[in-house]
Amino acid sequence: MARPSYTYKALNRTVGKALHHYDMISDGDRILIGVSGGVDSLSLMWILQERRRRVPIDYELFGVHVDPGFEGGFGDELAAYCRQQGVALTVAHTDDGVVAHSPQNRENPCFLCASRRRKRLFKIAAALECNKVALGHNRDDIVETFFLNMCYAGEMSTMMPAQSFFDGRFTVIRPLAYTGEDLIRRFARQHALPAFVNPCPSAGSSKRQVIKAWLAQLYRGNRKIRGNIFRAMRHVKPEYLLK
Repeated sequence: MARPSYTYKALNRTVGKALHHYDMISDGDRILIGVSGGVDSLSLMWILQERRRRVPIDYELFGVHVDPGFEGGFGDELAAYCRQQGVALTVAHTDDGVVAHSPQNRENPCFLCASRRRKRLFKIAAALECNKVALGHNRDDIVETFFLNMCYAGEMSTMMPAQSFFDGRFTVIRPLAYTGEDLIRRFARQHALPAFVNPCPSAGSSKRQVIKAWLAQLYRGNRKIRGNIFRAMRHVKPEYLLK
């Protein structure tokens, strides 16, 4: 039997830490995984499915891919891959991305597309009787969202690793909350996860990409900055903020 790879052990450790710290998964949970086709969501599906075989918690996984309606969609190929991994995938064909990029909504297509996708995920979760919705946002996504909200929305907030919605009907969990995107990329390469090309016309040119490029420049100047920013979001001093 092959020894576990370094990337597997590192990913399992960070995911396990997040799951434990936020009590994300309980016995009997029915968990919808939002599978975009990117390496984050595929790595999340892989590790949650792998953990099912060895942890003393009984839970079920249901994959869901929301196709935004652009040419070049890959729902069938993604469903085939998920079946190989032992996870059934529901493909929801929509026009969310097309509507979000229509002439009437050119100012912020990503916000509208994400909002419509979230609503569809909750609707499908209800139909599948799922009580948890697992998303593949990682530690870097959480930091970037903090700066996105501060720069473009004028507020200090970000995505929570675990958050209840609709009076507790659903809980959104982000098991990759403590995992850096660099580790996820290495894990995906080492474990030969497939690469699906995002057909969205805003891919690579969104406001998030602007923030990501700015942060990358900061990180190059001081390797401690990445971790310091993440830790700072848990060490807030309200008495030193404006009122």
